[in-house]
Amino acid sequence: MSVYQGSHAINMDAKGRLAIPTSLRDSLTQACAGRLVITANTEERCLLVYPEPQWQQILPQIENLPSFNKVAARAKRLLIGYASAVEMDPANGRISIPGPLRKYASLEKELMLVGQGKKFELWSEESWTALLDEAVDDEVPPEMQSLSL
Repeated sequence: MSVYQGSHAINMDAKGRLAIPTSLRDSLTQACAGRLVITANTEERCLLVYPEPQWQQILPQIENLPSFNKVAARAKRLLIGYASAVEMDPANGRISIPGPLRKYASLEKELMLVGQGKKFELWSEESWTALLDEAVDDEVPPEMQSLSL
């Protein structure tokens, strides 16, 4: 299984097409034959990009979220409701981002594709920069307290 890491500045054209960086194409071709699922992030205005097999693993967990809990129902609506299957063009590594997803994440021309281990996040470059500049005042979770980098 591939681990996706690194930040990649990419451009999207007016039709919502972008080229997956060449450094990632072979890995994605091996992992999922270029088949991806793109959906809304429930916490941030960015997109989540999953290799199709990864998405198929987590989809049942999402489907089983309780419908009567507002937080869970919202997450389910966003994740499943926005989920779009796309296929990477084998010749040039391009994918098309559907209009509703572009609107949800305010994607225009300059984007950041950010590896997150088993998936990617796709951000507008402006939103990504603002996130990095944002002060974080959340409590440090216990899992991070013993982390030594």
